[in-house]
Amino acid sequence: MKKIVLLVTILLISIKGFACDVCENNQPEPLKGITHGIGPTGQIDYIIITIAAIIVAVALFFSIKYLVKPKETNSDHIKNIVLNEN
Repeated sequence: MKKIVLLVTILLISIKGFACDVCENNQPEPLKGITHGIGPTGQIDYIIITIAAIIVAVALFFSIKYLVKPKETNSDHIKNIVLNEN
């Protein structure tokens, strides 16, 4: 299983992009080859993208944090109904 995940990861990293030549020429330099269509057209688009990326990063951080250490230590927590059923 680890070999399959590693192989898929390497293959996905090695892909340059999915944009066609026309779309690649119409996109700004940092985003060339990522997708079809034109890229951001103004400064407000970059601001929106940056804010969205920050929100996603914060949500990912907290989801991983609470998945690893959920801090649910109360004996009357609902998870204990399932865990202590026997």
